[in-house]
Amino acid sequence: MIDVHRLRLLLELARRGTITAAAEALAYTPSAVSQQLAALEREAGVPLLERAGRRVALTPAGVVLAGYAESVLAVLEEASAALAATRDSLTGPLRIGAFPSAARVILPPALVALGRDHPGLELMVTELDPVDVPDALRGGALDVALTFVYDYVPAAPDPALDTEPLLEEIVYLATPDATRASIADCRDAGWIAGSPGTLCHTLVLRACEANGFTPRIRHHADDFGTVLALVAAGQGVSLIPQLGIADAPAEVALTPLAARRRSSIACRRGTRDHPAIAAFVAAVRESGPETRGTGARGSWY
Repeated sequence: MIDVHRLRLLLELARRGTITAAAEALAYTPSAVSQQLAALEREAGVPLLERAGRRVALTPAGVVLAGYAESVLAVLEEASAALAATRDSLTGPLRIGAFPSAARVILPPALVALGRDHPGLELMVTELDPVDVPDALRGGALDVALTFVYDYVPAAPDPALDTEPLLEEIVYLATPDATRASIADCRDAGWIAGSPGTLCHTLVLRACEANGFTPRIRHHADDFGTVLALVAAGQGVSLIPQLGIADAPAEVALTPLAARRRSSIACRRGTRDHPAIAAFVAAVRESGPETRGTGARGSWY
């Protein structure tokens, strides 16, 4: 019988290419991963791995088994969701991830509704950038997450995750005055971007490159309130989506762009119908009208 936990390790190795990276993703030691994969080879009865320089590659048999692993894990998640649906009430932890502006604007009314309707749920929120969401969901650190992509920074679908659209927002060019009406007008300006590696940092790079220049990034800030304060102080220009412009200082000129930020709800494949996750999705969608009242309006799906 093939061990399911070892299948998960094989799948992470297939995604990441090194035993060290797979171990970090699932909070194992590299030696433990090696031992578990060796045991999996014995269970399978065929070689699953081969060395390729410093990396480990899957054999043809390993590729076949990794392909089945994705479906096996999804079916097990579906089974867990079906069992949860037989219970009379929702109990236990629900680990929720959200990017900062969603954690500030979208989540609070949804959490109030969940706590009222399902007091047995232990709601646990982690704020994180969308680039970290897939690993957190696949590794089990999160059950469900609010995430997003920008038009300038699209993301390929992840076969391990289910997503559904939530909100589309206009992206604004934020400047200290109204004399710069486009990204191209800001070629010589200093820029304010998110921390390197975040999606908001990549947005600034890609948007400026699409307009024919490399931005001169002067400041890094991840909180849109801080970004707006820096813009108001004449420290640079930036790009900010609708959820981030509430209470913008009067000194900041906001020019709507054609670019959009598209938010979605993500969970592991097979868990979408889990009662706790379904309740979370419903609460988030019902909070839409309240969120629209914040002054950060967007188009809800």
